[in-house]
Amino acid sequence: MIDLHTHSRASDGTDTPRQVLEAAAAAGLAVVALTDHDTTSGWAEAAAAVASTGVALVRGTEISTRSATPDGGISVHLLAYLHDPAHPALVTELARTRDDRLMRARRMTDRLAEDFPVTWQDVVAQTHDGATVGRPHLADALVAAGVVADRDEAFATMLHPGAPYYVPHYAPDTADAVRAVLAAGGVPVMAHPRAGKRGRVVDEETLAALADAGLAGLEVDHRDHDEADRARLREIAAELGLLTTGSSDYHGGGKLNRIGENTTDPAVLAEIERRGGLEVLRP
Repeated sequence: MIDLHTHSRASDGTDTPRQVLEAAAAAGLAVVALTDHDTTSGWAEAAAAVASTGVALVRGTEISTRSATPDGGISVHLLAYLHDPAHPALVTELARTRDDRLMRARRMTDRLAEDFPVTWQDVVAQTHDGATVGRPHLADALVAAGVVADRDEAFATMLHPGAPYYVPHYAPDTADAVRAVLAAGGVPVMAHPRAGKRGRVVDEETLAALADAGLAGLEVDHRDHDEADRARLREIAAELGLLTTGSSDYHGGGKLNRIGENTTDPAVLAEIERRGGLEVLRP
């Protein structure tokens, strides 16, 4: 069993990188990918846990990008696998995104504080040292303040892109990010491309353009996709010659997603490793 999308405390998960691998082992996984938002800071700790947990590690990153539209753009999350973490173009873009995420979180907190009992210090208290700050940390602060019951409620209401408290953050163009991942020796796969509950999704013409730019695959089996979504995504992937993956998008206790609830075919992982610039770390 192979799960190619998980998060740790290096971004917005609740487990340490080691605990992600321990959770993978407990769930019977053979391979797990650590794909924290816009950072590779959890890689070393996860790598150190491979031998003791017996779980192989795919090193990755979930990159925040934006696909241009006439009315301002659509947020697209790009999973980069087995890329050089020191590649200059990626390092620069990820640092810029993390910095703007931080400023965006402060602006959103200021807006929320006008109506709810939450402060920036409350958000800081929910964020682990060095983590990529994001809306989940604001959600956790709202939960701690008793404003909402859980992260899901926060994201469905005041943290939703349509809410008055929402503030966008900088993100590179999706096609440019695809090319940057390829230049860094990585394998770019679009995360949850039909997750409409999170906001608008890109159309099929855009998917074709991204395939032309070098997109390698689509994350098909994901809890935010119903059976019709999955069937159509498989058709699109076949038409465009793209790989298809399945993943949990595990965040520890931060979301309902259970590690290993969706998995990837071993042949697909073999192809990702063949194309990638790094090896899969095995016990």
